[in-house]
Amino acid sequence: MHLVTFQKGRGQRIGAVWHGAILDLRGIETELALQRGERRVRFPSTMLELIQGGPECWATVRRVFDYGRSLVDAQDLQVLTRRGVAYPEKKGRLLAPIPRPARNIFCMGRNYAEHAAERGAQVPDRPVFFTKPPTTVIAPGADIVHHLATAELDYEAELAVVIGRGGRDIPRAQALSHVFGYMNLNDVTARDLQRAHQQWFKGKSLDTFCPIGPALVTADEIPDPQRLSIQLRVNGKVRQSASTSQMIFDVATLIEVLSLGMTLEPGDILATGTPSGVGAATGEFLKPGDLVEVEVEGLGCLVNQVAAPE
Repeated sequence: MHLVTFQKGRGQRIGAVWHGAILDLRGIETELALQRGERRVRFPSTMLELIQGGPECWATVRRVFDYGRSLVDAQDLQVLTRRGVAYPEKKGRLLAPIPRPARNIFCMGRNYAEHAAERGAQVPDRPVFFTKPPTTVIAPGADIVHHLATAELDYEAELAVVIGRGGRDIPRAQALSHVFGYMNLNDVTARDLQRAHQQWFKGKSLDTFCPIGPALVTADEIPDPQRLSIQLRVNGKVRQSASTSQMIFDVATLIEVLSLGMTLEPGDILATGTPSGVGAATGEFLKPGDLVEVEVEGLGCLVNQVAAPE
């Protein structure tokens, strides 16, 4: 499933994309229960609630999704829109799949050898972690603000992993079974702040510095996260192009090492590092008006524009 969070009126709903439509999962669950004369179950109202609901909740969502896609395949979308169960994808306003993560985003630095080399760094012999706060997260289509605090605004295309089943000391052989799904992520960075503060947190953590989405794609659709193409474009020009097979530490290893003595929780987001081609290596930093696209194979395309501060 390609799960999304979308705006409906003044609130937000969780949905799934199918054949050009956004299925309103809660609306479909209501209709399905009435049609079958069943007692309604407690249905998640946010993506975090869905992820944290565990296997029983996921099974309910899957059943609702299957019914919803059968409606889209058999009926006119305008009729379904009037019934409040599906909407044209092109007219929907998507939010970040997880608009407000419960905890900081866990990030991996220097996880592609060529990126480490272009930054003048040694290839690490163990994963290098840092975090970004939840306040960095923005939606597809939202503006990346070119804050006055930086003159060197950079981009980093990344595969993001969302934990579904929490745990501590997770063995590598079991790590992927703890994954709920995957997303595109742009680890926007102020390079000059990164240097000035002699660590990564501040330069990575300004507001709007973590676009994610457009969808959270469930793990069953990505059987091998190490066989995905990854690309970033600025104004249509390719700046980064690689494969997740080039990661120094694969997804399973990152989960194993991060969870050593430290509990991972459902809904946690792990950014897995960026390939070569960043602006810090080429001197081509982002400026207001630039259109940035991040595309990981099978996850859709995350599009954001750079804007000057208001």
